[in-house]
Amino acid sequence: MGYIIDAEAENKEITRRYKDLLKDSYQYLSDDDKKLIRKAFDVAVEAHSEQRRKTGEPYIYHPIAVAKLVAVEIGLGAISIASALLHDVVEDTDYTIEDMERLFGEKVAKIVNGLTKISRMSKDQMASIQAENFRKMLLTLNDDVRVILIKIADRLHNMQTMDAMPPHKQVKIASETLYIYAPLAHRLGLFNIKSELEDLGLKYTEPEVYNSIEKKIIANKDNQLDYIENFSSKISQALEKQGFKFEIKGRTKSIFSIRKKMLSQGVKYEEVYDKFAIRIIYDSEGENEKFDAWKIYSIVTDNYRPNPSRLRDWISQPKSTGYEALHITVMGPEGRWVEVQVRSKRMNEIAEKGYAAHFKYKQGEVNESGLESWLNRLKDTLENHSMNAVDFVEDFKLNLYSKEIFIFTPKGDIKSLPKGASALDFAFSIHTDIGLKCRGVKVNGKLTPLDRVLESGDQVEVITSENQKPSERWLTFVVTARARAKIRQALKEEERKVAADGKELLRRKLRHLKIEPSDKNLGAMISYFKLKTTFDLFYRVGVGTIDNTQIRNFANQQTSTFAKLFRRTKSDPSKIEKKEELSTNYDLLLFGNDNERLEYTLSKCCNPIPGDKVFGFLTVNEGIKVHKTNCPNAISMQSNYAYRIMKAHWVDSTKQEFKVTLSITGEDSSGMLGNITRVISNNNHVNINSLNISGDGSLFEGKFTITINNKSKLKKITQQLQGVKGVKRIKRII
Repeated sequence: MGYIIDAEAENKEITRRYKDLLKDSYQYLSDDDKKLIRKAFDVAVEAHSEQRRKTGEPYIYHPIAVAKLVAVEIGLGAISIASALLHDVVEDTDYTIEDMERLFGEKVAKIVNGLTKISRMSKDQMASIQAENFRKMLLTLNDDVRVILIKIADRLHNMQTMDAMPPHKQVKIASETLYIYAPLAHRLGLFNIKSELEDLGLKYTEPEVYNSIEKKIIANKDNQLDYIENFSSKISQALEKQGFKFEIKGRTKSIFSIRKKMLSQGVKYEEVYDKFAIRIIYDSEGENEKFDAWKIYSIVTDNYRPNPSRLRDWISQPKSTGYEALHITVMGPEGRWVEVQVRSKRMNEIAEKGYAAHFKYKQGEVNESGLESWLNRLKDTLENHSMNAVDFVEDFKLNLYSKEIFIFTPKGDIKSLPKGASALDFAFSIHTDIGLKCRGVKVNGKLTPLDRVLESGDQVEVITSENQKPSERWLTFVVTARARAKIRQALKEEERKVAADGKELLRRKLRHLKIEPSDKNLGAMISYFKLKTTFDLFYRVGVGTIDNTQIRNFANQQTSTFAKLFRRTKSDPSKIEKKEELSTNYDLLLFGNDNERLEYTLSKCCNPIPGDKVFGFLTVNEGIKVHKTNCPNAISMQSNYAYRIMKAHWVDSTKQEFKVTLSITGEDSSGMLGNITRVISNNNHVNINSLNISGDGSLFEGKFTITINNKSKLKKITQQLQGVKGVKRIKRII
């Protein structure tokens, strides 16, 4: 496409935009800051001089716009402004990271490097699942959180100028924005940016819905302004009487949040009652700040009747994003509920600029803020590289939009956790070791199970034991990313230890049977036992699933391999191929964390076959559709409909494990429980998941949930249990 270029007019416009970038922050910048930013601007203009955006505009407009968002909307300093101006220079021009460090110093180079890595990942065609890109992007938090803040600003400007892109790219970028960038902006306290990202995301994913709501908002604008003026006048007079310096703002709630209310409440636009909010921003300093907020609350509720169930006090206990405010819902004129937000100027800046403003006002505070604590926990989680990308992003997203509860430690300290967190999540929030060694918990002084869902105000004491080890079951009820990551890590570590023991045990047994534990013989064993890797082999020997008898049977088979091979080939030449086929006998598809069997159909867009890496997608009308993880539609589904994605994997049904619950009754006697658990535990590859026992001194009744791999094993255990003294009846419940 050709463009008519007026170079003089463009240069004037570039200079105007540069001055506009600096006008709000120029007075706060030192001379060195101004020199750094000017130098970055000059390098960026020269580097991008031959480039143009899809709109035909000079490319330099984009980095200037991103730098302005970084300076004005997020409130970051000179290093971040310079990095934003340079964020595409290394990716798109001949400049290198070494050039950046030589020209601008280590900090700018490090941030630009982080942004370059993200940019390259987003263009990587090999990464067919966007989750992997998100995971790698979040790893840059380990370098400098400013990388993510600048990346969010970059994404916002791209969303603001996306009209020139083809529709399929618009949908893809908008889907990613709703999937990860908007929640991330929310968690970093960037409320204004988060709202705009959500609205723009909706504009390109559901344009008809967006346009319909936007038209209705515009049509009702005059009525709404009159209502806000009418509502505010009484409060303004009362505040002025009390000598407050303040401003009152009315704002329409975002199109995205109105759409969300319409869906969650099942109502039309006209029936959404709180489509706007009133914000009172007051001048106050130091110790009077909190007192003044409650004084304003009193003035508001003197004039309008409050809804006590809708009072939100984020001043006494700020959100972990650093957000502070009083939210009051009152009955306004014409019988309409109105949300009133009360914030000081300091609180308002933190609410709008998030992370950066939070640290501006911190003033050397020693106590770790909620946001810092969250970032540190996040970095801790990021260090666990063993999790697959989809799990990682799903776990990460759990902690982005989650509502908070506040839990007290035995000493009265407060910990914030996402709503729905269990007592075990609390243990991990204190320290990883406390979580891993958690044997029990007391909630409000009473012993309760580890899966107890906590509520705000609970006081929790953790009981630990050096002998305690994490179990697979823990993953079914913890909700925080930190707990899930640490449990998975510990389980893998435990498996590695068992496999190491199994390896040594197997070597000794094979040598005893006069078989050298060579790679060739170990490969033959893997094939014989229908496994995939030597790790699987060593682990099964370690836990006893492959016992002495089975190893001896393998040895006997090895001694007459040639004869057997001759007979097998003679009788049926296809048998050898059949043996290989059986080693990858994937005939069963399981879904979710609980490995459930569910009805499904295989999608036609990617035609998955047994053994492929797959995921389930819950459709509106056709149940679960199964797609390959590298399906061309995977990115769109993962980004846009993450809540409909189900984990899925193929297994060999002959090796699948099942949970069974047995009811055992008999005469209550000393040692009865120990005898029963000993019988179950002595059977290889059978685990006790839970037990529930009651007794009155004469009768014993217990329910045992065990993991078992086939019916014959269950029959064997049942027969052994019937031989335990005092056991009268055994019944399978589930």
